[in-house]
Amino acid sequence: MASDLNKLGLAEARDALRKGTVTSVELTEACLSAIETSDALNAFVHKTPEIALERARAADARIKAGDAPAMCGLPIGIKDLFCTQGVPSQAGSRILEGFLPQYESTVSQQLADAGAVMLGKLNMDEFAMGSSNETSVYGAAVSPWRRSESETALTPGGSSGGSAAAVAADLCLAATGTDTGGSIRQPAAFTGTVGIKPTYGRCSRWGVVAFASSLDQAGPMTKSVRDAAIMLGAMAGHDPKDSTSMDIPVPDFEAMLTGDIKGKKIGIPKEYRIEGTPDEIETLWADGAAMLKAAGAEIVDISLPHTKYALPAYYVIAPAEASSNLARYDGVRYGHRATLEAGDGITEMYEKTRAEGFGHEVQRRVMIGTYVLSAGFYDAYYNRARKVRTLIKKDFEDAFAQGVDAILTPATPSSAFGLGEMGQTDPVQMYLNDVFTVTVNLAGLPGIAVPAGLDHQGLPLGLQLIGRPWEEGDLLNTAYALEQAAGFVAKPGKWW
Repeated sequence: MASDLNKLGLAEARDALRKGTVTSVELTEACLSAIETSDALNAFVHKTPEIALERARAADARIKAGDAPAMCGLPIGIKDLFCTQGVPSQAGSRILEGFLPQYESTVSQQLADAGAVMLGKLNMDEFAMGSSNETSVYGAAVSPWRRSESETALTPGGSSGGSAAAVAADLCLAATGTDTGGSIRQPAAFTGTVGIKPTYGRCSRWGVVAFASSLDQAGPMTKSVRDAAIMLGAMAGHDPKDSTSMDIPVPDFEAMLTGDIKGKKIGIPKEYRIEGTPDEIETLWADGAAMLKAAGAEIVDISLPHTKYALPAYYVIAPAEASSNLARYDGVRYGHRATLEAGDGITEMYEKTRAEGFGHEVQRRVMIGTYVLSAGFYDAYYNRARKVRTLIKKDFEDAFAQGVDAILTPATPSSAFGLGEMGQTDPVQMYLNDVFTVTVNLAGLPGIAVPAGLDHQGLPLGLQLIGRPWEEGDLLNTAYALEQAAGFVAKPGKWW
């Protein structure tokens, strides 16, 4: 049993800790030894075993004393986008090389305060820009899953690829992720794990390296819906340091998991039937709807008419905000600075530092963003995209006004693809991966990916549920009912 402790989920591990059948130190050591033998996955990029064991010992003492919140003693991984005091926090970029924050992000601080054990920092796409974890300065994270009869290395998804790979491979019990256009839900769907993007403003963005400030939201990546409810409860809450954080109470999400969804209205948006979607995903979607119906929900067809404009609007708004946010990385105060030649001035320093520090995808998005914000194009692109965003948000509001409780869609347009197979020549091909997920960020809604089946190659496929704003508890309960009905228990065969 002891060597398999890393295979537990948060809920099982919490219950075992409470019963005294296992200690946090034992759990943590099981995860640390799993991490040590998994370099082939390239999931953990900054390992913190000393911090982990110190926190585990403190957690054991706290549990003994009988004052321990649910996350106390549970070993987790932290995405490299969260600033962690005294621990490298590079956002997957060369430009932040050597940056050791002197402060802790609110989310990672809340998890630490709840007694969670940080095992280390997880790989991700540079500045969270990417859908395959191939833009990382650390190199790509690798999925623990393989196609049947094939040794091709697959993507764990992006940008939270390290988090997804680590959770799927049982290197940690759960991990933090962030989602700007699908970066929690798409990797969760690719790796057979659960990922929830909460309502915008539910989790603090303070101390999380910014990509697109009006879209970014942190959330948990876990082995089950119950685990997601437990971890979200610890991550969420009002933070006066984040002006977009909402001051509303955080309910006990786990207590809301009854599995009873009788009479709930689940909407099926016709605009998500996209040409070229594989039959397996169409079938999975239909099966998901049938499972929810069998559980007592009413399935209704709905229309979200502006869906087709979501990707273009997203790929104007997100790069525009990124170009503004990334202007602060100039080689002056922290991070990488290029070596200058005699006669170079401040302009050359900026140019050389950014050319060396930012990867191609980040450069591409910064240039697009700067272009759409420039004087001659601001109205034609940025303002128009903002108006489209409002229309997309209204589509969802109209659906919810008709009594729809949640919306069921596919999570991704395919199962995981091979590293290097997508978007090498045409970045737009990669952007199309976000087709089912970006609408949720544009509208600020909560969305969850739940593993629901395997494709013909033996790879996981996920379904997405989109909920009403601030009703994560209700959304998690619907996801719980879907999870129970789908009965997904597949795990990747260990090859690493």
